[in-house]
Amino acid sequence: MRKSKKQNENDNVRQNLDPSKPEGLAISKQYQENLDRIKSETGNSIDIVIRQMKIGQYDGALVFVDGLVDGKGINDYILESFMEPKALMDDIDLFQFVMDKIVAVGSVHTITNWNQVYEFLLSGCSVIFLDGSQKAIVGETRGGEVRPVLEPSSQLSIRGPKDSFNETIRTNTALIRRRIKSPNLWVESMKIGTVTQTDVAIMYVKGIANDKIIDEVRQRLQRINIDSIIDSGYIEQLIEDQTFTFFPTTYHTERPDVVSAQLVEGRIAVIVDGSPFVLTVPALFVQFFQAPDDYYYRFDLSTSIRILRILAFLIALIGPSLYIAATTFHQEMIPTTLAIAIAAQRENVPFPAFVEALIMEVTFEILREAGLRLPRAVGQAVSIVGALVIGQAAVQANIISPIMVIVVSITAIANFSTPVFAMAISARLLRFVLMAMATFIGFYGIMIGIMFMVIHLCSLRSFGVPYMAPLAPFNPENQQDVFIRFPLWAFKDRPKFISKGNTVRTGSNQKPSPPEQSNDQHDQNSEGNPT
Repeated sequence: MRKSKKQNENDNVRQNLDPSKPEGLAISKQYQENLDRIKSETGNSIDIVIRQMKIGQYDGALVFVDGLVDGKGINDYILESFMEPKALMDDIDLFQFVMDKIVAVGSVHTITNWNQVYEFLLSGCSVIFLDGSQKAIVGETRGGEVRPVLEPSSQLSIRGPKDSFNETIRTNTALIRRRIKSPNLWVESMKIGTVTQTDVAIMYVKGIANDKIIDEVRQRLQRINIDSIIDSGYIEQLIEDQTFTFFPTTYHTERPDVVSAQLVEGRIAVIVDGSPFVLTVPALFVQFFQAPDDYYYRFDLSTSIRILRILAFLIALIGPSLYIAATTFHQEMIPTTLAIAIAAQRENVPFPAFVEALIMEVTFEILREAGLRLPRAVGQAVSIVGALVIGQAAVQANIISPIMVIVVSITAIANFSTPVFAMAISARLLRFVLMAMATFIGFYGIMIGIMFMVIHLCSLRSFGVPYMAPLAPFNPENQQDVFIRFPLWAFKDRPKFISKGNTVRTGSNQKPSPPEQSNDQHDQNSEGNPT
């Protein structure tokens, strides 16, 4: 199919803006021409700092972007070295002398074209131009103001690490490397976004992760052709397997301990500069009900809480629809005393159960959204006071029955127990679908809706891995961490549907046991304890 003239122009603009390409205009030997070019192409931006200097009888200039660099490092390790008087020989190689003797930063290398100049300059590096040289020196001086490592705000845990990712990609990779001190932890970097040139990193454990999944992640990222990547949510929408689904097929988290644990299982992490949330793939349905605390407590406590969490998800999914079906079509299934009480409460309510539930659910969703968007100090008060006032007023006005307020409240509280917000949103959306189906054919409608939901879940894949694994297809060897969390010593192998390399996870004889008493100790205990 032939491209239009406008599409060809857009493609040409994208290619010209891509600094990762090696081709480009060469740097001029006249350093003043290079400085004039920077001023012209950046519109004399006030944050582009140009510091002209002299090295003996030679001229040079240091260029950097204020706010993206470590100012103290530039003063101490570059400018101070330039300011020291030096006697230079006539036949000296000035370019090599500056690289070896003057620029005292950790990483120094050479660039030759303008694409590379802007790539490094706008990434926080310092660029040094020397008069008479058609090359430039790049010093690693990234810095500037960044948000410190704080406690997680969306995925809290009682026990476990308290650090979280921030918006700096190097900080995020370092937080993972502190936990996985292995040379097999590989990091691949690329730039995505023709305008933003956002740094994106792929991180995986070589030898554990599946090479086919790594190649698939790499290819999907390389296929992205967009002008801007602002957050990892952009990447998530561009690499997911299925767009038209309620369920998330990629996992995102702000906790380095969660990402580290998933990397050791064989998953691949996608880290985006400027985003405090890291993506991990492939993502499975059962994974969204696993909380970090599950692995920091004993297996019996973790299992009971996980089962409670799954039960809460089911309540959040089908709670209102069960009430609508029971009160509309299946009154005989309700105990007589309770049925009479419900009928008495709904005697003056003018709406059917579905409309009543819809009013309450929509009102609660509006209050929740308003609480999120308002300032933190005001948002919580608005949510609580609004729910109490509106609920009480609606009951007194005979618009809503008291039992419906209880049902909607329990449903909302149960929805908050889902560890991952993306899965909680899925339950909120599907709840309305099941409510509508329960209105028409009662429990049969709920069962049909759940049946179609399960069929849809079984048809989903995440980077080639079945979304419902290890339940469908059923794998008896990987049931240690689904509904029941086995003890850690029972985790013999990694998930075989994710990891295709080193699948051995736990050594032999890891089950704890009390120390065995020797015969001498047994004899001494027998002598010291007379019968």
